[in-house]
Amino acid sequence: MSHSSPTPGPQAAVAESPLGRLYEVGGRQLMLHRTGAGGPAVVFLPGAGQVGLDYLNIHDRAAELTTSVLYDRAGTGWSQGAQLPRTAAEVTGELRDLLRAAGVPAPYLLVGHSLGGAYARHFAQRFPDETAGLLLMDPFHEDLHDRAPRQAREKLAQLHAQEVPELTQEQLQQARQQAAPLFAKWPVAVRRPLIEHHVTAAWKAGLYEDRNLYDEVSGELRHASDLPDVPLIVVTALGHDAAQAHLWPEGVLREINNAKTTLHTQLASSVPRGEHRVLENAGHGWLHEERQDAVFQAIADLLNACAITLCSSACCPRPRPRLGR
Repeated sequence: MSHSSPTPGPQAAVAESPLGRLYEVGGRQLMLHRTGAGGPAVVFLPGAGQVGLDYLNIHDRAAELTTSVLYDRAGTGWSQGAQLPRTAAEVTGELRDLLRAAGVPAPYLLVGHSLGGAYARHFAQRFPDETAGLLLMDPFHEDLHDRAPRQAREKLAQLHAQEVPELTQEQLQQARQQAAPLFAKWPVAVRRPLIEHHVTAAWKAGLYEDRNLYDEVSGELRHASDLPDVPLIVVTALGHDAAQAHLWPEGVLREINNAKTTLHTQLASSVPRGEHRVLENAGHGWLHEERQDAVFQAIADLLNACAITLCSSACCPRPRPRLGR
């Protein structure tokens, strides 16, 4: 099933991001925020309905080890609008051009979450020489839809057929109140505009992006080259966040988790240096906050693997200290 509902993105004219700066890429202004030094650079690819600054806290920790990069895809966050959904080829080509425009040298350790995990895989498939490693956080898998229980597939079809609603002022205010505790650890200068963006724009872009997972993006992943032989960690979150619990009964969630775990295990074993890690008590949407230490450990482990593999190259000049688990 293909969807082509257009959306102009969060704003026609690009608003000023609380952090980072804009770069001209393909005729659009795209937001990128970079801190830290050294290589390979860690690049965070957000999930659908999320933006680069959602990963600010784990980004700041990664920047203690190496260069760390947050960005917003076109049509999301503080980047200029684009028609959504988009192909994986468009998104990964755009990311490559943005990193070059910002002067962030390859290769990269790509940290992809959910939909961002699919894009990270596609980037590695297209540009293997520019990929140092992969951390896939509860990534979307192209076969999950077919393996999910019938009840889940039918519910998704209903959701995708619906028009994206407009929230009332009362609903917007309620959403702001619900989001405030989630972003309590962000700096005030970032927290306020980030909450406002989430309740007014990010969730809409997420719905449009999500509709593209089950046809175009899945097809692109299936027909792309194999993943390169780079260090890979696939993290599976088995907890349920509020959105999932609202959509699916407990039995359906269990079946989805079983199918997801099997696919993630297979994905991790598809490369020689792949590893699968399971987080029992982390939900899908915010595992990078709920289990920040586990995510940071995975980043550090992958940087160590890169240093061992490329210790004589300029991108990994020295081994990283291994952290305690």
